[in-house]
Amino acid sequence: MAVEERSSGPGTDVLIRKVDSHVAALRTGLHGAELELAERLASCLRELVVSTAQASAADRAQVRAAVHYFVLRRESRGRLLSVRSLAAAQRLVNRAASQLGRPDLMVEGRPGRGAASSPADAAARP
Repeated sequence: MAVEERSSGPGTDVLIRKVDSHVAALRTGLHGAELELAERLASCLRELVVSTAQASAADRAQVRAAVHYFVLRRESRGRLLSVRSLAAAQRLVNRAASQLGRPDLMVEGRPGRGAASSPADAAARP
C-alpha cells in the first residue's frame, strides 16, 4: 500500500522531480553548510509532497507553494546563491511543515552556522 501512496498522482511526481532537479543544479554551486541545508530542505519538501498527496486542496497548495519558492529562488550573482535566499526558503518550508502538523520535518540550522534550536522548540514558538 505504501507504493500506492507514493504514486498518488502526476502532481506529486512533478513536484518531487522539480525539487530533485533543483538540488542537482545547486550541487554545482553550493558547498558545505549551504549545500547541506539545501539538501535537508529538499528532503523535507519531498516528504511533505508525499504526505499531503491525499490531503485537502489547501494543504496541497501550501506544499506546492513551498516547492515553487524553493525551486524558483533567484540567484544573486552568477552561480552563487545568496545565503539570505536559502534562509528565506528555510523559513517558508518550516512554516509549511509546522502548519501541516509535521514539526518533525522542520529543518534546523542556518547556512554557515551550527544548528539552531530543535524542531520541537521551533514548533512551540508562536
